[in-house]
Amino acid sequence: MDAFLKEMEIWLLDMDGTIYLDDHLLDGALDFVHFLRQKEKQFLFLTNNSSKSAAAYVQKLHALGLDFVTKENVYTSGQATIRYVQQHFADKKIFLMGTPELEEEFVQSGVSISDDADVVVLAFDTTLTYKKLWKACDRIRQGLPYVATHPDLNCPIEDGFMPDIGSMIAFIQASTNREPDVIIGKPNFPIVQAISEKFGQDLSRIVMVGDRLYTDIAMGKNGIHTVLVLSGETKIEDLRTSTFQPDLVIGSVKELIEAF
Repeated sequence: MDAFLKEMEIWLLDMDGTIYLDDHLLDGALDFVHFLRQKEKQFLFLTNNSSKSAAAYVQKLHALGLDFVTKENVYTSGQATIRYVQQHFADKKIFLMGTPELEEEFVQSGVSISDDADVVVLAFDTTLTYKKLWKACDRIRQGLPYVATHPDLNCPIEDGFMPDIGSMIAFIQASTNREPDVIIGKPNFPIVQAISEKFGQDLSRIVMVGDRLYTDIAMGKNGIHTVLVLSGETKIEDLRTSTFQPDLVIGSVKELIEAF
């Protein structure tokens, strides 16, 4: 079952639960990433969390001992959304519900941010205010294109969960009777397409390694391969009732070196 691993050129690595848990690097994670580098494989630390910039994740990974990681090795749903906006709404003004970090990434990429906007983009906005939410609902109700960075209902934290963008989508839907026109992040096709185009690589040569069935492993529906690690959220018994089935199940990324 693991014969496909040798053919993979782009490795997408979930972080929390796959590479680290909270602020602790998982056993074998550093060796595995070094192994990918030795094999000259492209790798991306892929996250749906659009409240933080790629630079913030680089800083965290450096603190955990992966000091060779650069911004080129990190990809967020926020970055994929910027790419989508540039392709589909070039020269349009964006009403962004996002953190200052994400807004800076949009502006640095040449995207125009304005209250008088043509498109609404909803991100995981941990600086959300009622006024901002009200403005977004007004614009969405008027029929402006509406894009969301990812679908997660909750964001896991050390002592539980905090409401994520999916909860904001539900609020907006209740007020406007509209769902996002497109959701970019895992497990949806736009983020896979963005990565495929970024590297000029066929979908069949891309593999996602992660610990969540409904985001990481569900990405397999888009034509890429998937590897489930049992070092995070998912337990082996969860597979019995899951719609999403991985190509390979392993205990942790440490075992992937031997699987090659």
